[in-house]
Amino acid sequence: MHFLPEKIDDYVVEHSQQEPQILQELSKETWQKVLNPRMLSGAYQGRILAMISKLIQPKVILEIGTYTGYSALCFAEGLTSEGKIITIDKNEELESLQNKYFEKSGFRDQIEQKVGNALDIIPTINEQIDLVFMDADKSNYINYFHLIIDKMKPGGIILSDNVLWSGKIVEELNPKDIDTKVLLEYNKLLNSDNRLETVLLPIRDGLTISRVK
Repeated sequence: MHFLPEKIDDYVVEHSQQEPQILQELSKETWQKVLNPRMLSGAYQGRILAMISKLIQPKVILEIGTYTGYSALCFAEGLTSEGKIITIDKNEELESLQNKYFEKSGFRDQIEQKVGNALDIIPTINEQIDLVFMDADKSNYINYFHLIIDKMKPGGIILSDNVLWSGKIVEELNPKDIDTKVLLEYNKLLNSDNRLETVLLPIRDGLTISRVK
């Protein structure tokens, strides 16, 4: 979803860092072989995620929603030498594709994959977290937030993807649309919780940056 005029959007992309070759290959294979390839973080957003990670230089990253591993590899670019990514996804069928590119990337030893329900897995994580990327089922964003907030380091960052939801957040709400309803509540929560400082950026389908005080 692009909210900028096409010519402006093209200019922004042309004047931003290009994605590494390995991510070009992963993106191509995802579009060729995987259902719902639009779930993939695009090249431009991927460079934003990598830049944020490099600025933070996190030791522990939690990613909720691995998909084919594109965003995990973007975040890995900013990890400290002893850092790691814990990435969770419920779809075990994607593990082989994830592993193929994790091995090629050189970050294999720093990426810890977990398959299953994130609501069950997150409580088992004992490390303090520097950076969270929330990009899974929207209906559980609030539930995920409550599970991670007390695990965050002071100054830690929570990134929340798809928070504009193709513009549905400013349209009349369909009572049956649970995802939009939860996102409306979630966006309000991030901006009202006194433990956070939050900025919502109109990047692609909306990306919120929340800093834990």
